[in-house]
Amino acid sequence: MPPFFSYSLRILVVSALVAGVCRAQEPFPGEPASPPSSGQPAQQQQQQQRAPVNMPPPVIADDQFATPTLHVNTNIVLVPTLVEKKSGDVLYGLQPKDFVLTDNGVQQSVHVDEDMDSQPVSLVICMERGRDAAMEFDKFARLGPLLQMFTGEGQGEVALVVFDSRPTYLEAFQKDTSYIEQDLDNLPPGDGGAAILDAVGYSVNLLQQRPVDHRRVLLLISETRDHGSRHVTIPQLVQQIGTTNTLVFSLAFAPSKSELREWAKGHGGMGNDINVLAPLMMTMNAMRRNTPKTLASMSGGEYATFARDKSFEDHIAEVASHARNRYMLSFHPTDLTPGLHDLKVSLTQDYGARIVSRESYWAVNDAAKTP
Repeated sequence: MPPFFSYSLRILVVSALVAGVCRAQEPFPGEPASPPSSGQPAQQQQQQQRAPVNMPPPVIADDQFATPTLHVNTNIVLVPTLVEKKSGDVLYGLQPKDFVLTDNGVQQSVHVDEDMDSQPVSLVICMERGRDAAMEFDKFARLGPLLQMFTGEGQGEVALVVFDSRPTYLEAFQKDTSYIEQDLDNLPPGDGGAAILDAVGYSVNLLQQRPVDHRRVLLLISETRDHGSRHVTIPQLVQQIGTTNTLVFSLAFAPSKSELREWAKGHGGMGNDINVLAPLMMTMNAMRRNTPKTLASMSGGEYATFARDKSFEDHIAEVASHARNRYMLSFHPTDLTPGLHDLKVSLTQDYGARIVSRESYWAVNDAAKTP
């Protein structure tokens, strides 16, 4: 073979190899980019210009699902409370004397934080992409431009966790939400799982690591029932939500008709047995029937489906407003019995208002553990 053709052939082979390596290094749409290297494609060069964030590996280690050890006792319980008039406006100006709060039926002395909108917000969007979620991706993409409603024009921070049979930490906490908008516009479908318990447990762990002066908010967007969680059980999540000050808002899309029929076959003969169950068992049964709704009610958040009268954007705007305009009630419990406690909040006067508040907390008496 003439030297000229031999040299040209070598050039073509090397070029083909380099092109193949570059294509292999391109990130899958919606997934975290791989570490930059020499000869990197333009897409990775653009991602390098992002503000530095502390990104964990996309594959989450098993120990990161564990419920965190809470080195606090139940000296103070926080109870975020929304008081909304029939018009939809928040009722402002209420004082401690206007509230009645009971812990397991016993009235408590209440303190009220009067400055409702002063704290920055740490928000985790926990979004399903498995099973039939891809049918809702066009709605999910509308969330991006609305995120500033949660953060208060740059005073807060947002992170994104997506999940199918396992959660993926797609975007770490940052004030600039434009990257989350890009992720939502290019979200790839997941597998056949919907591990809601695992994803929520992981997301709450992330929020527990944020600054103590931040309001911690979890926005869960998913179907109603868990499919495939392997790391976090219902009792563990009940305790985790009950011992943290995380406010959970849930937006759910309807499962397929075949799934509803399958669920009905296995849950048609419950009768009135649930009325005699202990509070923990009642919560566990509710969690099995509708995980997002139960998580929201436990934490004092709200639940809605977005396939009915209101649009997805309307629900997001309402959630953002309510997240930042809740009274923060607190009390020193008189009963330190460990376990799940039932909370109820009411008003001393009839203002014709709707009250949404935390329904339970998990008492942890660390003093009893001290040798």
